[in-house]
Amino acid sequence: MNLSRLHGPHPLAAAAIALLLTLGSAAFAGPGAHGPNGEHLDAPTTAVMAPTLPRLEAQTEGFELVAELRAGELVILVDRYETNEPVLGAKLEVESGGVKAIAAFRAEQGDYAVTDATLLKALASPGEHGLVFTLVAGAESDLLDGTLVAAAGRAASPQDDHGHSHDDHDHELERAVWIGAGIAGLGLIGGSAWWRQRRNGSSAQKEAV
Repeated sequence: MNLSRLHGPHPLAAAAIALLLTLGSAAFAGPGAHGPNGEHLDAPTTAVMAPTLPRLEAQTEGFELVAELRAGELVILVDRYETNEPVLGAKLEVESGGVKAIAAFRAEQGDYAVTDATLLKALASPGEHGLVFTLVAGAESDLLDGTLVAAAGRAASPQDDHGHSHDDHDHELERAVWIGAGIAGLGLIGGSAWWRQRRNGSSAQKEAV
């Protein structure tokens, strides 16, 4: 019997440990870290960026707003110009090309949303669209205007929602966890087999003596 095999790690366990260490070093590498072949471990990964959604910004001496055309809605955030304090629960009307619609306040998001199909269809068409916002916040009122530019061939889709990128990140994180668990399990199986083999070898050696 070759006793040297009993004193070294099981090949399966060694491979699992080596793979786990390699992945771990890449995951926790700090800035400027290099891999075994001289590659940068902190190099940015290539990602496919979604096209920017049509957006406009408008402001007056009292208020400022940002409007973004998404899938099935025009989302609007309103702040006070001097303090950046969110303007919540106000009345907001949007007009473009003679079409008017009310922007409903959404307390859970702290924003306003227009879901009028006629207005959304007009804003989604390619070109520049002038919008006028009529804001009534308590005893204060103001008019804000701006231009929304919709590019040709660019239509908002459900994938444009900001939550989509977080879902992808969570999915990739979940995959990484499963891969790590699989590698750890492989190491445990290999280590257990190595330990059993070593124990059996030691018993055989004692019996031979």
